[in-house]
Amino acid sequence: MKPAKAKMPRKPVIKKGSQTNLKDPVGVYCRVRPLSFPDQECCVEVVNNTTVQLHAPEGYRLNRNGEYKETQYSFKRVFGTHTTQKELFDVVASPLVDDLIHGKNGLLFTYGVTGSGKTHTMTGSPGSGGLLPRCLNMIFNSIGSFQAKRYVFKSNDRNSMEIQCEVDALLERQKREAMPIPKTPSSKRQADPEFADMINVQEFCKAEEVDEDSVYGVFVSYIEIYNNYIYDLLEEVLFDPIKPKIPQSKMLREDKNHNMYVAGCTEVEVKSTEEAFEIFWRGQKKRRIANTHLNRESSRSHSVFNIKLVQAPLDADGDNVLQEKEQITVSQLSLVDLAGSERTNRTKAEGNRLREAGNINQSLMTLRTCMEVLRENQTYGTNKMVPYRDSKLTHLFKNYFDGEGKVRMIVCVNPKAEDYEESLQVMRFAEVTQEVEVARPADKVICGLTPGRRYRNLPRGGPLGDEPLVTEVIPQSFPPLPPYKLLDINDEETLPKLIETLEKRHHLRQLMTEELNKQCMTFKALLKELDSSLSNKENYIQEKLNEKEKLISGQKSEIERLEKKNKTLEYKIEILEKTTTIYEEDKRNLQQELESQNQKLQRQFSDKRRLEARLQGMVTETTMKWQKECERRVAATQLEMQNKLWVKDEKLKQLKAIVTEPKLEKPERPSRERDREKIIPRSVSPSPVPNTPIPVRHRRSRSAGSRWVDHKPASNVQTETVMQPHVPHAITVSVANEKALAKCEKYMLTHQELASDGEIQTKVIKGDVYKTRGGGQSVQFTDIETLKQESPTGSRKRRSSTVAPAQPDGTESEWTDVETRCSVAVEMRAGSQLGPGYEHHAQPKRKKP
Repeated sequence: MKPAKAKMPRKPVIKKGSQTNLKDPVGVYCRVRPLSFPDQECCVEVVNNTTVQLHAPEGYRLNRNGEYKETQYSFKRVFGTHTTQKELFDVVASPLVDDLIHGKNGLLFTYGVTGSGKTHTMTGSPGSGGLLPRCLNMIFNSIGSFQAKRYVFKSNDRNSMEIQCEVDALLERQKREAMPIPKTPSSKRQADPEFADMINVQEFCKAEEVDEDSVYGVFVSYIEIYNNYIYDLLEEVLFDPIKPKIPQSKMLREDKNHNMYVAGCTEVEVKSTEEAFEIFWRGQKKRRIANTHLNRESSRSHSVFNIKLVQAPLDADGDNVLQEKEQITVSQLSLVDLAGSERTNRTKAEGNRLREAGNINQSLMTLRTCMEVLRENQTYGTNKMVPYRDSKLTHLFKNYFDGEGKVRMIVCVNPKAEDYEESLQVMRFAEVTQEVEVARPADKVICGLTPGRRYRNLPRGGPLGDEPLVTEVIPQSFPPLPPYKLLDINDEETLPKLIETLEKRHHLRQLMTEELNKQCMTFKALLKELDSSLSNKENYIQEKLNEKEKLISGQKSEIERLEKKNKTLEYKIEILEKTTTIYEEDKRNLQQELESQNQKLQRQFSDKRRLEARLQGMVTETTMKWQKECERRVAATQLEMQNKLWVKDEKLKQLKAIVTEPKLEKPERPSRERDREKIIPRSVSPSPVPNTPIPVRHRRSRSAGSRWVDHKPASNVQTETVMQPHVPHAITVSVANEKALAKCEKYMLTHQELASDGEIQTKVIKGDVYKTRGGGQSVQFTDIETLKQESPTGSRKRRSSTVAPAQPDGTESEWTDVETRCSVAVEMRAGSQLGPGYEHHAQPKRKKP
């Protein structure tokens, strides 16, 4: 008979009442460990099963009222010093395992100060197994008889599971069994005596309502987060005594469902509690621990043990796993043992221990910050970004806080007085955490196949021992023998009847023999057909095995190539990240330098505008002054010319009067005549008398040892003065330039201008050359020297007329000459008291540039 075809399952139906929009608060529990010594001072007191009270130890600073400050904190449940591991497991971890078996995720982590009993709570001790072995024991007690064969489920690198057919799974099992040293421990081996007491749980615990029409597979992985790097504790590294290989850190990735996972992490399929805990113990030995001042075996990293449960339904016949990837349900339980927060002044940490403590405190601070932001967003309706990416710890578990599963936290407290301040901080963090709400996960999708498929096709009869034998069935089919007792010699009926019955039996036996021969022939034919079918199947399987081996070898080579490529790309990414960091630093430096240069240019531009405005004012003022001077000189010249014309007219009038007046004899007046004869016509603007030569001498600058820039404009007039400015080894330029200023420390400008007496006045303006911040040069003027020609008499003013000399007898002659009198009067009226064109020159004040 041909086997019945499996019916296609109905479309998946979602359970009614899936409360995806509801939220549950984070479950926070408190466990108080016993004191190490009975006489130790205690600062934590359990008030009831939900409240603890902290009071300051003796010698601690008092509050304002002078009394000890006592604070109370509430939790979902408080476990005292006498709580057993079983009581803690039943309340905290058992519901998470039950959700795991029903397709929901869970996160359980321990938090507290170093030495508060976190590792003991999670792992346990000999004779007192912790939460981790009890969770494993409950899982395998619940699904023990429903587990799939090994390698039916296969994990890939994309955080998902695949289903292999029986042939592939068988091939995988044969290959693993052929290995001389198995990589994974066998479930049939006995537990290591080192941890056998931890997993020997006396209490039997099992989940309720396990789906019997499904098969299950359990995968475990174990990682640690050390100095904000992720390391795989189950990774097999070949030991090389010459050049030991450094463990490589792992990267966080996001799968297609936006769940975070560790790429390249080792996942091992386990079939029993002993096998799973042996793998955990193997990774536990690789975990980083150290001896500190507060704890002999202090965890220096955060450890994460993931238990992944894969569930797939059976087909319609209940014989094989349904080969549909969409029907696979994967749930995960993460058990996290956080490293303890600590103060370096108490642990006396140095070097690597100090760096480890800093990274531990930083990651715990990031976790606290994430909780505070989540609480603020939920309480006040804000939408602040939660800084999950600031730490690998929070980034890995961000999906749980976004509604991918239940979150439970156990706060471990050491009641000794020395840990009062640290315990106070832990309590405050717990108070914030239990105010955070997490979305309730949705119920899993129910397969549309008929329930009860596993046991429906089993044989209904009892065991083989209860079935009737063939030797018993065949005689029952013969006709019954008649009574064959002979009571009389003349009895002729009994023997014929017996003979007839025996003949019928003989005939029936022949028929049955013929039927048996026919069935034997048919059975032989079936056996031959089965034999040929088996040989064909063996050949087919062998061909398939060869194809699979070729495919596997090709995939291995491809995997090796991709791994090499991945390592190369990771190395390139690391180099690019470092290069990007360097470029960003250079960019910041250049931006700062650009900003400083812009500020400097703005200052220089403002200084330039102020200098231009000041020069413009000076030019305007000088122009107005010279305009007024020119107008005054023009007016004086016009007045002088008018006076000359008037004097000439007077002379002509006097000459006319002399010519026309009658000659009378009068005594001579020699003084008058002599005065007239000695009167010299006065020049209006007599040429300046040349200066008396002074002994030739070159003036040297007071800073002759320095290098000078001698700036002599091309418009200067060569003077005939004996004293000339002279500086040895000076650079003479007609226009100031940056190249000359860069080579010298001093600057000298020769400036010429017209003095008030009409002579050329030379000014030597000196200054110091300074280098500016922008790489240029600036000049600060410090001194002005003036070189000027004067008349030999030392008077700044030259008279415009010639005065008659005094009489030898000392008496002053009278001016009876009209021309002379008018000339003197006009000259004095034309100019000011100091004479026309006179200007007082004073030393100008020195100004800073």
